[in-house]
Amino acid sequence: MLRFKILASTIPLAIAAFLARGELFASVRPCIAAGDSTVQLASMPWQAQSHVSFTDDPDRATVRVQIVDNAESADFAVIDDEDTDEPGVCATNAATRFVGITASAASTDPIIYLSESGEADYRIFVRSRSFTVRDAAALIVAARNAPPARMAAASF
Repeated sequence: MLRFKILASTIPLAIAAFLARGELFASVRPCIAAGDSTVQLASMPWQAQSHVSFTDDPDRATVRVQIVDNAESADFAVIDDEDTDEPGVCATNAATRFVGITASAASTDPIIYLSESGEADYRIFVRSRSFTVRDAAALIVAARNAPPARMAAASF
């Protein structure tokens, strides 16, 4: 009976840990380095400090992202077909900004239109096993639309 009570008391703790962390098992989330911080896709909606959404209607878009065929013509390229990882580049820390992809954006959230031709604010090239084109577009738009960093201390 004591074993059952111990088991029953650990289940709520495990659930709380799962909800606090945002995922059951550690996984690599798409992220990019942006200055001194990183921008990472949130695994749970409440983790995101900013949001983006996507549209199929170019008239609704606030940001246009073109998918290009080669890295040389891109503003942002994701190529991760090698098994080497740079340690610490996307380590989660206090400066990490989490971005969520939503179905409907608030009035201040960027709305992204992906295309393969036409005018574009950003051009991206993606050849990746861990990033989708939507992931890359969300990260680059969120990194560029980041609020300015606050000064840590006031000068005298």
